[in-house]
Amino acid sequence: MTWIAIAALVLLAWALCYLGRGSWAWIAPCGLGLAYWCWRLYRRDSFDEFFDARDGEKVALWILIGTWAVATLVLGPTPLRRALLGPLVYRIVAPILPRMSETERVALEAGTVWFDRDLFSGAPAWRRLLDFRCKPLSNEERAFLDGPCEELCRMVTDHAVVQRGDLPEEVWAKIKRDRFMGMIIPKEYGGLGFSALAHSAVVTKLSSRSATLSVSVMVPNSLGPAELLLHYGTEQQKQHWLPRLADGREVPCFALTEPGAGSDAGGMQARGVVCRGTFEGREVLGMRLSWNKRYITLAPIATVLGLAFVLEDPERLLGGEVELGITCALIPATTAGVEIGERHDPLGVPFHNGPTRGHDVFVPVEFIIGGPKLAGHGWRMLMQCLAAGRGISLPSLSTGASQLVLRTTSAYASVREQFGLPIARFEGVEEPLARIAALTYAIDATRRLTAGAVDAGEKPSVVSAIAKRWTTEGMRTVVNDGMDILGGAAISRGPRNIIAPAYMATPIGITVEGANILTRSMIVFGQGAIRCHPWAQEEMRLAAAQDVGGFQRAFFSHVAFVFQSAARSLALGLTRGRLASVPGHGASAAYLRRLTYLSSAFAFSADLAMGSLGGDLKRKEKVTGRLADCLAWMYLASASIKRWHDDGERAAELPLMRWSVEHALCEAQRALREYLDNFPVRAAAWLARPIVLPPFSGLRAPSDRLGAAAARAVVDGGPARDAVTADIFRPALGEAGLGVLERALAAVLASREPERKIKDALRAKVIAREPAATLRERAVHAGVITPAEQAALERAERERWDAVQVDSFAPDAYRALR
Repeated sequence: MTWIAIAALVLLAWALCYLGRGSWAWIAPCGLGLAYWCWRLYRRDSFDEFFDARDGEKVALWILIGTWAVATLVLGPTPLRRALLGPLVYRIVAPILPRMSETERVALEAGTVWFDRDLFSGAPAWRRLLDFRCKPLSNEERAFLDGPCEELCRMVTDHAVVQRGDLPEEVWAKIKRDRFMGMIIPKEYGGLGFSALAHSAVVTKLSSRSATLSVSVMVPNSLGPAELLLHYGTEQQKQHWLPRLADGREVPCFALTEPGAGSDAGGMQARGVVCRGTFEGREVLGMRLSWNKRYITLAPIATVLGLAFVLEDPERLLGGEVELGITCALIPATTAGVEIGERHDPLGVPFHNGPTRGHDVFVPVEFIIGGPKLAGHGWRMLMQCLAAGRGISLPSLSTGASQLVLRTTSAYASVREQFGLPIARFEGVEEPLARIAALTYAIDATRRLTAGAVDAGEKPSVVSAIAKRWTTEGMRTVVNDGMDILGGAAISRGPRNIIAPAYMATPIGITVEGANILTRSMIVFGQGAIRCHPWAQEEMRLAAAQDVGGFQRAFFSHVAFVFQSAARSLALGLTRGRLASVPGHGASAAYLRRLTYLSSAFAFSADLAMGSLGGDLKRKEKVTGRLADCLAWMYLASASIKRWHDDGERAAELPLMRWSVEHALCEAQRALREYLDNFPVRAAAWLARPIVLPPFSGLRAPSDRLGAAAARAVVDGGPARDAVTADIFRPALGEAGLGVLERALAAVLASREPERKIKDALRAKVIAREPAATLRERAVHAGVITPAEQAALERAERERWDAVQVDSFAPDAYRALR
C-alpha cells in the first residue's frame, strides 16, 4: 500500500508537469504525501509504534521528506527560493554559461525567430502554422514567369552553354533588358520589386533549364550589393547604384571569401586604412585597400565589387576607434589597382566565378555602404542579409533540379523496358523513384514555406539555414537516385543527358552560402539553442549584466520548463503522441501528434546538452549536429504537412506527403537516438533515455507499400507528376532530353490499351504468339485491334527506341568537347 501511494503521487507530479504547472509539480504531491503520513502518525498510539513499523514505510517517509524539501527549495515560493538558493545558483551557473565574442554575438542576434521557436518549445502551435498564409504570386509575377522567364529558358540548353563556356551574348542582353538582375530591387529604383516567393519561383524555373543561367541571375538577387544597399545604403547610394544594377548597366559581385578566411570571417586578411589621398583629381578622406579574394561569382565580368574588409583608422580621422572592424564598400571595377578577369572552373559549370585582388586601391570613405557612419558594421550587415537570403536562392535551385530529375526519371522509368516490362514495375527501381518523388515534394514545401515567412516580414535565420542545408542535401540524394535509375544514359554526356549537368553542379550548392558541414554542426543548433529557447538567451543576457535577481527568475523558470518538457516527452512518447491536442483529422493529425512528441523530446534533449556541457557545447559539434538534424527534420515534416493542407489535401499527393513526413519523423528520432548513444556525459544519457525514447515511442521508416504508392503516383503520367513538377520549364516535345522523353511517354501511354487487348487475345488463344514480327498485323486481321491502334503501337515503339538513345561523337568532335 505504501509504494502504491508513492506511485500515485509520482503520477500526480508527472501530470502537473505535463500541464505546465512546474512550480507545484513536486511540492503538491510530496506535501500530500507528508500529510498522509502525519495522519497515520496521528492514528498511532506513539511515535515508537510508528517507527517500529516496516522498513518500507520508513523509506517512503524519508523519500517524501527529501523530495519535498528539494522541490520546495527549487520550485517553491519565490522569496524562499531567492533567499536560500538564489545567490548560490548565480555563483555556480552564471560562470559556466558560454561567453560570446562580438562576432558570435552579432551572428547569433541576426535575423528573427519564427516557427523554429515553436519547435524548441516542446508544444508547437500547429493551428498558427496551418493558418499562416503565404503571399500568393501577383498577376504581374505570374506573367513574368509565363513570359520573359519562359522565353529566357528557350534561348539556352545546358549542353550548349557548357560547350560555349558562357551564356550567349543575346541571353545576357535579355537578362539585363528584362531586369532579371533586379528582382529584389523595388520599382521606385527601377527594379521588378518581386516578392520572395516570386524571386524563388524564377530561380526554380531557370535552375531546371541551366545551372549557369540560374546562378548568373540568382547571385545579383542574393547576398550582394543590391540587398546591402536596400537595407543599409544612403539615399544617394541607392539613387545612383540601384537603377544601374536593376537594368544590368552594372554587373555586381560580392567579395567575401579569402584563402585564409572561408567560414571563419574573423580570419579575414583584406585590410583598409583610413587616410587622406587623391581620387579623380581631388583630395578626399578615403581608404587605402588591399585584398585577395577567391570563389567570387560574377567577379570576372563584374563592373562593381561589393568588398568586405577589416578597416583601421590609426589617426582617428573618422573620430572613433582605431580598430573599426569588418566593413562593406562598393568599389568600381575600373578603379586603379583592382584586378579581375581570371576564372575558376567550378566542376565544369561555366558560370563566371573567379578571384579578385587589389593592392593599395584608394577610394573615398563615401564608398562605404551606408556611408562613414557604418564603418565597422559590415559583419552585422552581412549576417542580417544572409538570415533571409540563404533561405531563398539555394532552396530554389534545389527545387528546380529535383523537379527536373523527378520529371525525367518518372518518364524514363515508364518508357524504358527490360524483360518485357517498364522498369518502373521493378521494386529495385520503385524504391529510389519513391524517394525522388517524396523528397522533391518536401524540398519544394520547405522552399515555399520559408519564402512565405520572408514575405511576411521575417528574417528567419535558423529556418533559412535549415532550408539551405537540408534542401541541398535532399537535392544530392534525388540527383544520385536519378543517376542510378537512368544508368548508362545518365553518365553519357551530350544534349540528350539532362541529369549529368545537375550531378556536376550539386556539390556547388552544398558548398556555397555556408558550407553544409558548418551549417549543420555549428549554425543551426548553435544559433537556435540561444535564439529559439524560451530562456537561454535571457539567462546569458542577465548573467552578462550581473542582474542577480533577474537571472534567478529566468533560471528557475528554465528549471520548470525542463520538468515540463521531460513530462511531456515521456507521456507523449508512451502514447505515440495521442495525448497531444492538434488541429485537423486523419493522417496529418496523427503526424502532428508525433511531431509534438518529438518537439518535447528535442526540447528536453537540448536542455540536457546545455545543462551538462555548458560552454563546452559549442565545441561538441557531433552533439550539436545531431540536435540540428532533429530540428531540421521536424521543420521539413511541418512544411510537408503545411503544403498538404494548403493545397487542399489532394488525394493524388497523399502518398508523397505521407512518405516525406514518415521519413522525416524517422530521421528526427534516429538523430535523438544517436545523440543519446554518443552523449559525452554517460550517466546523464542513461537517465534521459527513458524520457526521450520511452517504450512504444519508436517511429518507423516509410513502408514498402507506401513507397510503392508514392512511385505509382508519378509514373505513367500519374496525377501527382504534373503537380509536383509544376514549377519547372518544360521544353518543346521532341527536344533532345526531356522533350524526347515527354513525347515518348505520351506515345507509350496511348499504346497501353491496344497492348492490353493483344495480351488478352494471346491468353485466350485468339491469335498465336509466333511469328512475333507479324503479331500486330494478325491482331488487326483478327479484329483484336484497329489499324489506328496498330499505328499507335508502332509509333510507341519508335518513340521508345529514340528515347533510350545516348549521344556519341566523332573523334574530332569529341576532342573539341569541354
